[in-house]
Amino acid sequence: MKKYYTFLFLFISYATFAQEDAWVYFNAKPNSQAYYDNPLSMLSQRALDRRSNQNIALDLKDVPIETTYVAQIKGSTGITVMAESKWLNALHIRGTQANINTLKLLSFVSKVDFANKSLNGTGKKAASDKVKATENKLETTVNYSYGNSANQIQMLNGQILHQQDYTGSGKIIAVLDGGFPGVNTASTFQRLRDNNKILGGYNFVSRNPNFYTGVSHGTQVLSTMGGYKENALVGTAPDASYYLFITEDDTSENPVEESLWVEAAEEADRLGADIITTSLGYFGYDNANYSHTYSDMNGTTNFISRGAEIAFSKGMIVVASAGNEGNTVEKHIGAPADAVSVITVGSVTANKTLSSFSSIGPSYDGRIKPDVMAQGSAAVVSSVTGNIGTTNGTSFSCPIMAGAIACLWQAFPNKTNQEIRQMVLKSSDRYASPNIQYGYGIPNFSLALNTILNVRSIKDSEFLVYPNPTDSNLFFAFSEDINEAFVTVYSILGQKVVEKQITNQAPFVSLQELRSGVYFYTLDANDLHKTGKIIKQ
Repeated sequence: MKKYYTFLFLFISYATFAQEDAWVYFNAKPNSQAYYDNPLSMLSQRALDRRSNQNIALDLKDVPIETTYVAQIKGSTGITVMAESKWLNALHIRGTQANINTLKLLSFVSKVDFANKSLNGTGKKAASDKVKATENKLETTVNYSYGNSANQIQMLNGQILHQQDYTGSGKIIAVLDGGFPGVNTASTFQRLRDNNKILGGYNFVSRNPNFYTGVSHGTQVLSTMGGYKENALVGTAPDASYYLFITEDDTSENPVEESLWVEAAEEADRLGADIITTSLGYFGYDNANYSHTYSDMNGTTNFISRGAEIAFSKGMIVVASAGNEGNTVEKHIGAPADAVSVITVGSVTANKTLSSFSSIGPSYDGRIKPDVMAQGSAAVVSSVTGNIGTTNGTSFSCPIMAGAIACLWQAFPNKTNQEIRQMVLKSSDRYASPNIQYGYGIPNFSLALNTILNVRSIKDSEFLVYPNPTDSNLFFAFSEDINEAFVTVYSILGQKVVEKQITNQAPFVSLQELRSGVYFYTLDANDLHKTGKIIKQ
């Protein structure tokens, strides 16, 4: 009996005093008008310009969280505030279940959500890969000596963007990761430093401005975009500017990291960043009660995914790694890769086959995920000392893609984030037939670039077919007064191999299933009849 009562006492003590993580949500922002009257008190001019350029109105999410509410929560018994989010009007807090539940009585609190969902009444898997040592339309203006990094850029036809002087200049990328040691000293980042392309950053984990610390993962990630070492490594956006934010605590796995990520995304927004790239994914936690399940991967459940979606609504593009769980029992993408508007990037090998470790889709609610693919197997990166090596993971296919997107957006600065996102997807080699392993496939940034240039020139030409040769989709451009057309493709022997009705909104046919060789097409639309030859690579 004595042992029983001892056990009972310990159980009650644990239940009473164990620390829990939770989010407390507020129901108002009473001083919002003062911020609307003075927008520069909450956002930089560059952030305001981004909204203006994309016709995005200021709203309550832009207004900072009410400081008196925060102060009252901080003053509550046994409550520690770990993070805060103006977008979600919430605080991430830590305390006992009993103390947290008392906050529900406050008039300005709308709800409390425990990270342990069982208390509501109703893992992160970042790669730990080691660095392995390895030693048209416009005038061409840049030719880089890519060295070993050539394949990961050329797979996306990113070199075509560079050749036309689209190297990320004027675009700002916020990198959210676990640390950036060596970025202030390594030779591979000398070009960024000399050109003042590191705009700043913050360590949200330690709450200090020292972001040149932590694990080397972020350093490697940055090198795939901004690194530069002639004949060895050239990043996909060598002339972009960067903010470096540490949101990942490598010593533990806790949902507070999701909240720190959202804080950093809000800061990226405030500072005027164009793109957020994040090679972090959250699924399992040290406390199994906090871990997500596949059913959470629906784009609306996870705190970080909701934050990522809001980031997109503010005019930024969010690029996230799909995850490295392809060889595990739970193969699906994590968060924020499940968010609807996030460009989720999986990994392929150098010869464009699926990397076995790359997490797959779909999202739990059945959407195509990942969205696109890039090289993540044997990706070329820099170490903290400037040595060039290779490593594996969607952690690297993600920033390789983000850098290329920055260059494309530089080419079309008046496009919205939604338009740029669609351009990337539509240029991908599986756009006509996406699946849960490859998503829409590998983007072709040369096609994305030239599609717009060709469409612009349609007034000077009755009809265009591009790209030719092609290895996947064949696009047709015809005058706007033609709504639809019928395309037939024949083999060299005259056999009909493709028939499809196309429209101005979907003006392409997929040749992906055809063998390499010469084909012929006919297009009929109203009084327009065109024929021609196609080379399928």
